[in-house]
Amino acid sequence: MRNISILENLRSSKSSKAIALIDPDKKNDSKLYNMIDTINKSGFDAIFVGGSSIMDDGFHDRVKIIKKVSNLPIILFPGSYGQISKDVDCILFLNLISGRNPKYLIGEQVAAAPIIYSLSIPSIPTSYILLDGGKISSVEKVSSTMPLEQDNYDLVRAHVLAGEYMGNALTYLECGSNASKSIDFELVRFLKKSMSTPLMVGGGLKESNDIRKLVNAGVDYFVLSSIIERGTSADELLKITSTIHLNE
Repeated sequence: MRNISILENLRSSKSSKAIALIDPDKKNDSKLYNMIDTINKSGFDAIFVGGSSIMDDGFHDRVKIIKKVSNLPIILFPGSYGQISKDVDCILFLNLISGRNPKYLIGEQVAAAPIIYSLSIPSIPTSYILLDGGKISSVEKVSSTMPLEQDNYDLVRAHVLAGEYMGNALTYLECGSNASKSIDFELVRFLKKSMSTPLMVGGGLKESNDIRKLVNAGVDYFVLSSIIERGTSADELLKITSTIHLNE
C-alpha cells in the first residue's frame, strides 16, 4: 500500500519538518529511553527507526519501546528486510539507486515486499541516493557502493530524475551518519528546479546556519541522528528544529 500522505500530512503548513533517526541496536540500549525523552521534548515531527546493521535480535523489542514511549509517527528506515516491524505507522521502501549493487537495487526489495504486504504496512517508495559526506559511511561499507560527488550536479540530478521516473514518491539524499559535511545548499537549489517529489536530506546536519540555508533552498525533510545519539540537550536540539520550522 503506497502512502506518502503519512509524511506529507506533517507538512500541512508546507514548512520543512524535522525527523529524529534512532538506530535500534544494542549499542544504544543504555540510553534509549533518554534519547526518546529528549526527542519528545525537542520539537521533532516524526521518528525514523533503522540502521545499517543490527548486532543482536532485539530490534523488535526496541521498536515496541519507541512506539510506547513516544506519540510521534514511527516510520521504518530499514537497513535490510530483516528490519521490518508491524509496530510502526509506515515504512520507507528504499531503492539505493546511487549504487549498482543488485542486492540493494532489487534483491532486498523482493525479500521485503511479501513481509510488508502480509503486515499491511503503508509504504513510501523512496529513491535513496548516497552523496559524499567527507567520510566513509556505514551505508557505503554495508552496501559496497560508492557515493556520488556533490560537485557533479548533472550526475546527481540524473539519479534524482531516474528515481522519479521509476515512480518513487520521495527522494532521500544521504551524506551518511557522522559525515564531516552535509549536502551543499547550492546543489539543493539546482535540484529543486527539476524535481517533482519532496526532498529529504540526512548526514552532517549540525549547524543551524547551514540548516537555514538548506531550508531556504527547498529541503522538505531533515533527518538528524548522530547529534541525538551523542547526547545533545533538548534545548540545543530545539534551536535546530526551530530553524527547520522557520517557515511555519
